[in-house]
Amino acid sequence: MNKELIIRSSSEAVDFALLKDGKLIELHKEREASNFQVGDIFIAKIRKPVAGLNAAFVNVGHDKDAFLHYHDLGPNLSSQLKFIKLVSAGKIKDFSLKNFQFEKEIDKDGTIAEVLGSNQSVLVQVVKEPISTKGPRISSELSLAGRFIVLVPFSDRVSVSQKIEEKSEKDRLKKLVQAIKPKGFGVIVRTVAEGKKTAEIEKDLQNLLSRWTAMCKKLPTAHHPSKVLGELNRASSILRDVFNDTFSGIYIDDEELYQETKDYVEEIAPSKQSIVKFYQSKDTPIFEKYNIERQIKTSFGKTVSMSKGAYLIIEHTEALHVIDVNSGNRSNKASNQEDTAMEVNMIAAAEIARQLRLRDMGGIIVVDFIDMQDPENRKVLFDFLREEMNDDKAKHKILPPSKFGLVQITRQRVRPEVNIKTREEDPNNENGEIEAPILIIDKIASDLERILKTHKKVVLNVHPFVAAYLSKGFPSLRSKWFFEHKKWVKIIPRDAYTYLEYHFYDKSGKEIVE
Repeated sequence: MNKELIIRSSSEAVDFALLKDGKLIELHKEREASNFQVGDIFIAKIRKPVAGLNAAFVNVGHDKDAFLHYHDLGPNLSSQLKFIKLVSAGKIKDFSLKNFQFEKEIDKDGTIAEVLGSNQSVLVQVVKEPISTKGPRISSELSLAGRFIVLVPFSDRVSVSQKIEEKSEKDRLKKLVQAIKPKGFGVIVRTVAEGKKTAEIEKDLQNLLSRWTAMCKKLPTAHHPSKVLGELNRASSILRDVFNDTFSGIYIDDEELYQETKDYVEEIAPSKQSIVKFYQSKDTPIFEKYNIERQIKTSFGKTVSMSKGAYLIIEHTEALHVIDVNSGNRSNKASNQEDTAMEVNMIAAAEIARQLRLRDMGGIIVVDFIDMQDPENRKVLFDFLREEMNDDKAKHKILPPSKFGLVQITRQRVRPEVNIKTREEDPNNENGEIEAPILIIDKIASDLERILKTHKKVVLNVHPFVAAYLSKGFPSLRSKWFFEHKKWVKIIPRDAYTYLEYHFYDKSGKEIVE
């Protein structure tokens, strides 16, 4: 398995495409004007506590006030408020917390009015970016994420990622961190710390402590509200969370961003610095070079095609997302319906896991798989879907398939869903829309593969533009089909056809309808 990160920069935004064995699995966009990324820390003021919601609205500088629920305050809120007051007044110069006297933890079943009042200064962290008409969701339980650990100020707890399964390794990491962590800070050990040496984890810890100190130095002169600690740029944060030995290339078309990324990779994995490349070609845009534009066109939209004629229908409602799995034209010809359902469902499970990451879909997702009667098959499908979603960094939970083939998934959403319009203006109807013309070749090739299994001679009728695209040049697409299927396809241009219209005929001139 090889992973590649492709980064495209423009004047308005930076796009990040994560590829796994050449296939697009994640797509992110970072706008220059974006001021509320997950992980950003603000010094802000409480606008007003609302007893009925047991929450407070906080002015963080967004058009809509941020929402801070009592359960997001963290047990050591009183200690944090005291620390902010003393630092802002210049009475604390040592920000290490080793000599700081902690206050009593707040009551976990208390009320917002007991601990916070209007115009009170508080440090808050963005945990969910502004989505639609809602302001950012925030927490006052701060955490600073590093490569191997997460540093939690005003805590003493040490915990290890549950994804590290070996007990001896968990115990080693816990003892290691307890020996090096400073007083007043808790630590969460991340999955990528598995097998790492003390020096690597200690270096990560010192980097995070330096960021904490730099933030604290801003507090005495900081305006309210203002960002006092920004998350890493998106390229670095993606690499921090997903980078491992399977990465084979990082390609960037912006020289400044290339240098920043190269420096960061040198810091976290010096032996991998050489995989960071500056893409300088002016002839082919970077997303076209790595086939990303085509994959975007085929991966977004209501219908998503899969292999062997199967496809997904993805619908969005106010309350949830619904994904319907369709077998195409295969199931009614299969001798064993259960085997066909199982095969299509397994293909769909892999694609659904990819789609959730690619679109960053969150909330409740209901998947309608093809019905299977065998309980063992349902279990195999469930286990396979869980395995495919193992690499998904968003918190999620999957319920086993019901007897009717329904699988319910909940997935954390912290950013707006990636929603790209793939339909284009219809050249035959100025008020209409058609699916992206680039997809027509993929559809023809998919239908042809299926038809050639049952027909020796096939004639394809298409619009003249498409006919020329398929047959001109060397090697032409038609030539490639011949080498792949060992059968020659006759192509006839039809002036009367609309741009995306095509039909297959057999040797007797009868249309092949699959």
